[in-house]
Amino acid sequence: MKKNLFNLAFALVIGTAVTASTPVEEVTKPVKTDKSTVTWKGYKVTGSHTGTIDLQSGALSFDGDKLVGGEFVVNMATLISTDLEGEYKGKLEGHLKSDDFFGVESHPTSKLVFTEITATGKNSYEVSGDLTIKGITKAITFDVSVYGSKATATMKVDRSQFDVRYGSGSFFDNLGDKTIYDEFDLVVDLEF
Repeated sequence: MKKNLFNLAFALVIGTAVTASTPVEEVTKPVKTDKSTVTWKGYKVTGSHTGTIDLQSGALSFDGDKLVGGEFVVNMATLISTDLEGEYKGKLEGHLKSDDFFGVESHPTSKLVFTEITATGKNSYEVSGDLTIKGITKAITFDVSVYGSKATATMKVDRSQFDVRYGSGSFFDNLGDKTIYDEFDLVVDLEF
């Protein structure tokens, strides 16, 4: 009996030691692009416009339940306005896709790659990443929350850093009420 208890205790100690020293492997989880959304909002002196753009691909990486990486590609040709209808909707979408703004024909995708992630709470992170728009890559910092198989990110993007200058008061004088603000918002809701 003593021998059986000793063997059981020894097995538990060795099993626990092996389990504790086994590193957790990083797991990359592809994003369900058909169930994920990217919503944008741009601002001008006289109001704002909203719309969506589709993810082409994306993935989040985890070490256990901790977010450790991410990479996303957006299909710029899917950029649409959701606050307008008819002729004005078509005009805005065409203009946003033109060389005045995102030059979609020459730059059909934009990309975001996470470079540094800091936990700020149980399910919250501050993420730094490299954002590429129109072939120009700049660092950006934003917040991400992860709950189960869903994640949400909110960010402000300064379009002037990516050579998107049309209507920008940073580059042109005397625009008055035609001024379009440099920063636009992105809200990303992901399922993986």
